[in-house]
Amino acid sequence: LEVYKFFVNALYVALTRAIKNIYMIESDTGHDLFGLLDLSVGQTKIEAKQSTLEDWQKEARKLELQGKQEQAEAIRRTILKQVPVPWPVFDEAKVRELLIKVFREQSPGNKGKQQLFDYATCFDEPQLAKWLAVEAKFEQARTFDQQRAVFARKSYVPFFANHFKDILRQCDQHGVDHRLPMNQTPLMAAAAAGNVALVEALLERGADRDAVDHYGHNALHWALRQAFGDAKFAAGPLAAIYECLAPPCIDVRAGDRLVRIDRHLSEYFLFQTLWVLFKARFSKIRRNADSAFQTQTILDAWQHLPANIVRPERNKRQHLSGVLARNEIDRDYAYNRSLFLRVSTGRYQFNPKLAVRRRQGEEENWIPIYTALNLPLISEFAHNDGWISTWDNIDKLVILAGLPERTTPIAAERFAERQAAKMRELDERRANQLAAKARIRAAGEATQNTAPRWGTTEAKRLAIERVKQEIERRKKG
Repeated sequence: LEVYKFFVNALYVALTRAIKNIYMIESDTGHDLFGLLDLSVGQTKIEAKQSTLEDWQKEARKLELQGKQEQAEAIRRTILKQVPVPWPVFDEAKVRELLIKVFREQSPGNKGKQQLFDYATCFDEPQLAKWLAVEAKFEQARTFDQQRAVFARKSYVPFFANHFKDILRQCDQHGVDHRLPMNQTPLMAAAAAGNVALVEALLERGADRDAVDHYGHNALHWALRQAFGDAKFAAGPLAAIYECLAPPCIDVRAGDRLVRIDRHLSEYFLFQTLWVLFKARFSKIRRNADSAFQTQTILDAWQHLPANIVRPERNKRQHLSGVLARNEIDRDYAYNRSLFLRVSTGRYQFNPKLAVRRRQGEEENWIPIYTALNLPLISEFAHNDGWISTWDNIDKLVILAGLPERTTPIAAERFAERQAAKMRELDERRANQLAAKARIRAAGEATQNTAPRWGTTEAKRLAIERVKQEIERRKKG
């Protein structure tokens, strides 16, 4: 009967969830059910245990991983009383909105320009800083190289402190995976700051180590990004952070073939390294104009890493070259994972046909690699000074990956218009020069065709006239 449905469901849940014992609380000890289930009747004392907010956070995270988003949100809303963050979060949508206001609409005031400059320092975008200085006339951006080291950590300075109760309290208020102004989670910021104790505390509260920012970077990638340019960080907190955050494997798909790259393989950390360095291949000037990776690029990034991350025998040119070569597309090698495209001799890029696995609860998606790395947003800040450009390299990858065609960066629209106007002016000048030469040639041919025959009276007269003119010219000279 419908009236008993709730109780039958409750019994089913108890039987399937119980670890050791099941207790049925019932005042009618003579109920027939006890006899049917062969239960003994007795008295027991049950002590209620008060769950902490941390317990509820873990429960919400567990439900989320099981795909039960609605239940997880209910816990956060009704029990944890979590509220959205009060500050703007500069994810991709917000950044594009700012670019339109500052560069296309030329909104008055410096607030938007300052926000974009903060973004440029945090994510190391020198081209954005240059466009802010040249196109938006934001003078502070001219000091980007000097100020980047100071302002790069502006949005997460508190995460460097040894005392972080306020950060954990903020996680209670907004959720352990809430977003900071530059679209980092607290775990990403703690990893970038090298704060091992805070990383451990956030993981204990259920922080998601797989959460990514708008460039596809997770907490481990933020730590590696810092370590590749900071010898002290690499030799210090990175080893412990890596052990906390590095996943056991990376799952990719090459065409119809599923590939698991386990953590003990050379390909594992090489893949992670290229992921972190990918954006910089387009945002900065390179001696080679193809934006590809070569062995020396990787060795430079690895030079201060501890042995628990890169074993010494693997941190060598010959080994690295071999790993890259054996994983080229269509390489004849038994364990080829088809991870890399060889652009030219010794120069590689990610295979454009790769896809990476992304999980959201129980839902699983395969994201094309250049979509996961957000190549369209990278192209918004790709280097172009009119002489050296990485736009063409992006166009080639976009075609190979089957992504939508690259559009002109919003910040560079007026620059592109000026370049187009110069090209039109140059083409017009060349056309005018060609037309002038054609007219001169035509006039010469016409003169040659109408000149009097040699030896006639008219020809003699013209010759005498030319001699007189030459004498007069020399006298004046």
